[in-house]
Amino acid sequence: MNGQRLLLPVVLSATFVQLLNVTIAQIAAPAIQSGLHAGPGAVQLVLAGYTLAYACLLITAARLGDRYGYRRLFVLGTAVFTAGSVACAAAPGAGWLIAARLVQGAGSGLVAPQVLSLIRTGIAPDRRPRALALYGATMGVASLAGPLIGGLLVGADLFGLGWRAVFLVTVPVALVPLAGAALLPGTRSTDGQRVDRLGAALTTTGFAALVLPCALGREAGWPWWTWASFAVAAVALTGFVRTLRHRPDPLIHPSVLRDGTARRGVLLVFVFNAGVPSFTYLLFLHLQSALGYSALSAALVSAPFAAAAVLGSRAAPALSHRLGTTTLTAAALVLAATAAALAPLIDTGAGTGRHAPLPVLAVLAAGGAAFGLFTAAVFTLVLAGVRGTATSSVSGLLPTAQQLGGSIGVTAAGLAYYAPAATPNTAFTHAMAYEAAVFTLTALITLRPRGRAARPTCGPGVTRRGTRPTDVRRALSVSFASRSSGR
Repeated sequence: MNGQRLLLPVVLSATFVQLLNVTIAQIAAPAIQSGLHAGPGAVQLVLAGYTLAYACLLITAARLGDRYGYRRLFVLGTAVFTAGSVACAAAPGAGWLIAARLVQGAGSGLVAPQVLSLIRTGIAPDRRPRALALYGATMGVASLAGPLIGGLLVGADLFGLGWRAVFLVTVPVALVPLAGAALLPGTRSTDGQRVDRLGAALTTTGFAALVLPCALGREAGWPWWTWASFAVAAVALTGFVRTLRHRPDPLIHPSVLRDGTARRGVLLVFVFNAGVPSFTYLLFLHLQSALGYSALSAALVSAPFAAAAVLGSRAAPALSHRLGTTTLTAAALVLAATAAALAPLIDTGAGTGRHAPLPVLAVLAAGGAAFGLFTAAVFTLVLAGVRGTATSSVSGLLPTAQQLGGSIGVTAAGLAYYAPAATPNTAFTHAMAYEAAVFTLTALITLRPRGRAARPTCGPGVTRRGTRPTDVRRALSVSFASRSSGR
């Protein structure tokens, strides 16, 4: 039992620092460009390089964990990430920093699927729903904490480090899971199973060809190579799916593609994350570029969103127990309302560079609570029905959907924001309309077309009617898969 209790802090600290790095550099981008005398394209590569390497390795890393052991891959990835963080802080130029960000992303890509596999194999079934809720909450809070911590560090300019402190702060956090890795179980899913090299090549090529133009296309004016890259991504990923049934050891177990729960869960995570990272990114961009907020002031404006997300995540287990998948529907609709309400509350006349109007803070707090609620509940509902050989596949697919959704969402929301507009506030209204549409679509995906949603447990093996843990897992799966419970 002690080992199970220590496992969760170790793996969640790794998850926190990985997701923190997705957003922490965004707010430091102007300082990086000034400090390194870099062009806009180089700064975009600094931001995109991490996500690019991260997303490309996730599915392959899940299978490597099956073969060589989850703890071994966890340690390797954390060490690579830590080395990349030190290299980022010491970067003498933009090229060095871009390469170091790729190393960071590669380390995170190796670790992320091992976290889910370790939770699934190292924590007892009756404690797993709460562990998965904490996992989802950690991901959400880390994504929100990135801009907040980044703004505080850049604004404080500790020891004259400037933007370098943004990368140095991740080093001690990364050392926590590295030091605690000895407490993790040395488990693996299968013995002697090979890694599908063709599948690894196709997924890496496909994801890289998809993420790169999403990250750089708008700044570059969408030249021919961006469209060629999208075509390469389509060919590579289609080829990967078509060859799954013919490979002896496919990267994704074919049963996952036939499982309605898994398919719908991956789609839900993808669509939801097409909204959240872009929402916070554009909020910071608008506050600084249009309203004249400093990095520190912009970070403080987002504080109610981040603080309320923590409260929402804590309420998630109880609300999921009472409402089932209705929890996700309600949270997504509140986020849609937040985006719709935020645009008219923020205008160029309200920006003083020092504070935001109180209604803006209240709306952000409501959105943050919904965000924390959704992220803490969704992974429990998606993973509840996944068993056996499909575990590692879903462990790689869900973080992949998260990263790809975030990359595509930032691009789509950026297109909406930078579309021709009469005023900066009109541009922000366009972007928030995109966000409201994405969260509304998320709510629609969660709806069950028939029957009543089952209610998951929030306690160790106890439900309202005294069902057993196996009944809880079945109820969660049926609830999310939109199938009748048969009761």
